[in-house]
Amino acid sequence: MRFEQYDFLPLIKENLASLGFKKPTDIQYKAIGPIMKGEDVLAIAQTGTGKTAAFAIPLLDFIAKQKKVVKYNGIKCLVMVPTRELAIQIAEAFDAIGKGTGVHVLSLYGGVDQDNQIFKLKHGVDILISTPGRMFDLINQGYVDLKNLETLVVDEADHMLDLGFLKDITDIMRHIPRERQTLFFSATINERIKKLAYSIVRNAIRIQISPDNPVNKNIEHAVAFIEMDDKRFFMERLVNEFPESKIIIFVRTKVRAERVCKALERAGIHSETIHGDKEQSDRMSVLNDFKLGKNNILIATDVSSRGIDIPNVDYVVNYDLPEVPENYVHRVGRTGRGVQKGQAVSFCSKEEKTLLKDIEEYIGSPVEVMKIDKGLYEETISFTNDETQNDWRTLLKEDEENSKKTYVPPVKGKPKKKGKR
Repeated sequence: MRFEQYDFLPLIKENLASLGFKKPTDIQYKAIGPIMKGEDVLAIAQTGTGKTAAFAIPLLDFIAKQKKVVKYNGIKCLVMVPTRELAIQIAEAFDAIGKGTGVHVLSLYGGVDQDNQIFKLKHGVDILISTPGRMFDLINQGYVDLKNLETLVVDEADHMLDLGFLKDITDIMRHIPRERQTLFFSATINERIKKLAYSIVRNAIRIQISPDNPVNKNIEHAVAFIEMDDKRFFMERLVNEFPESKIIIFVRTKVRAERVCKALERAGIHSETIHGDKEQSDRMSVLNDFKLGKNNILIATDVSSRGIDIPNVDYVVNYDLPEVPENYVHRVGRTGRGVQKGQAVSFCSKEEKTLLKDIEEYIGSPVEVMKIDKGLYEETISFTNDETQNDWRTLLKEDEENSKKTYVPPVKGKPKKKGKR
């Protein structure tokens, strides 16, 4: 079935066509029908399968049709998300799909001045996409009124639980109507998520995509065994071999992100970082530069991974293997999104082999090993553009040459002449 065959508003169909949406993905095909009927949905779908559009398209269509006959009377749909970046990107998706329909969408998050957000709320919002903190701040200040809410969407529910938002999800129930539609989306499922889901949905349609393979089928993934101190040289080589590629590099900590950025800079490669220590405006600027191709290399931490919903990412590099196996799925899911193909490469040191084993157990299959022979390994380290490494290599070479020279002791005094007997 193609999108043009659905009973959507003609304008929404035109927007979908202009965005390159032709046929629905599996999650879209299975979710759109029940959502249009007003049913609750519990959907488990891996990252990159198109789940944002799965709920955005039918909700926009419903609200746009409703606005033609009913005067605006408050927020109709609330989408709860774990991060600021995700709130921004989901709002962008809603805006693109609903362009020209008159549906007003607002992304609400902390880290920025609230005055502009309050101004938009006062002038009327139909769909609110929000992180919990700023939303509850504005509810308590009386700027957010959810008494006319018709649909609640909990997106990235597993990540929301990981970040400690369980109480926020349950608290929101006190502010919204008991009679409502609830859509619950998560990339993974476990007992905690099941318990939360069934506490807020009623007689939900359950949808689960690729339950036996959590890694998107559009992604080819491989692992290379590289020592921790050598990873920067292989990162440099990969970037230089694919200079036009859009690459996201994942590291374990904020400090590591900055160190990798500096290592690439020493090798003459420009990159930018995104992590929790950056101001919101800086994070938005970095993401925008990456999206527009002003910068093709983004270094990120796991906290940022869910908010990076950018098309045409060619490579995801796990510079550090994640300590939580589920995060491997979320990281590599930044590539191969929708119908696009993607590549995921992991650098694994001796210290990380147990992490690799946990990842393989979680995804249910071994990760293909990229074999690097000794000659290629040494060549990669030798031909770096890192001036620091070159300086060390020069010193080591000089030291090695000096050690090979024969030691000749100094001569003390004049040698004695041999006399005749």
